[in-house]
Amino acid sequence: MTTNSKIALVTGGSRGLGKNMALSLAKKGIDVVLTYNSKKEEAEAVVAEIEQAGQKAVALQLSAGEVKRFDAFLDELTTVLKDTFVTDHFDFLINNAGIGLNTPIGNTREEDFDQLMNIQFKGVYFLTQTLLPILNDGGCIINISTGLTRFTSPGRAVYASMKGAIETLTMYMAKELGSRGIAVNVVAPGAIETDFGGGVVRDNAQVNKHIAEITALGRTGQADDIGGVVAFLCTDDARWINAQRIEVSGGMNL
Repeated sequence: MTTNSKIALVTGGSRGLGKNMALSLAKKGIDVVLTYNSKKEEAEAVVAEIEQAGQKAVALQLSAGEVKRFDAFLDELTTVLKDTFVTDHFDFLINNAGIGLNTPIGNTREEDFDQLMNIQFKGVYFLTQTLLPILNDGGCIINISTGLTRFTSPGRAVYASMKGAIETLTMYMAKELGSRGIAVNVVAPGAIETDFGGGVVRDNAQVNKHIAEITALGRTGQADDIGGVVAFLCTDDARWINAQRIEVSGGMNL
C-alpha cells in the first residue's frame, strides 16, 4: 500500500511546540498524525487547520508515559494509516510529548521523578521501539530535548537529566537504525513562550525580560522558531544530518 504524501507522527501535537511542528510539517506537504493526552478539542482544531492547508491529518489519544498501552496505540495507528492514508507505514516520528517539573533536588518527590521519567524518557524509548516495525526505511526520528542540557537553571535537574538521557539515546538510535537509512536527531529548544511549565516564560514579565537579556538575539523564543526546524529535518534537504543535537535557542547563555 502506498500514499502520495509522506506521513509524520507528532506526539503532544495539540498545543504549544507540538502544534507548531504539526502545522509546519503540513506546510511542507507532509500529512500528520498527532497525539493528545486530554485536549481532544484542541487536537481536532489542529487537524482542521492542517486539512484547510490541504493535507490529511488525524488526532489520536496517547498517554505518553503509559507504556502498557502502546500496543493498543499501535493497533489504532495501523487502522488509521490504512483507513485515512491508505498505507501501513509512516515516515517521520517526532517524540515531542512532555511535561515540565521545577523542583530543587532536595525537595523532589519520588512520584514526580517517576512521572517525568515515564513520560520524558521511558515512554520515548518504548514508543519508538513499538513503532519501529511500521516506520519506513529512509525515514527519520526527531527527539525533543532542551537547552537545559547545556546550561543549568536551578530546579530543572530532573527534567534536564531526562533530556540528557534522550540525547544519549538519540546517538544510539542513529547508530542502530542507520542500516535502515533512518536518521535520528535531537532538536533542543531554548526558553519558548508557550503554556509549557505553566506558561512562566510567556506570562511572567520578569522571567521574559531576563531570558531576553541572556539570549544573543535579544528576545525569548516563539513556537514558530521551532516547528520549521523540525519540518526541515523531515525534508530531503536534511538527508545527511544524523545523530546531531540542534539547539534552537537564539544563543542563550553563550
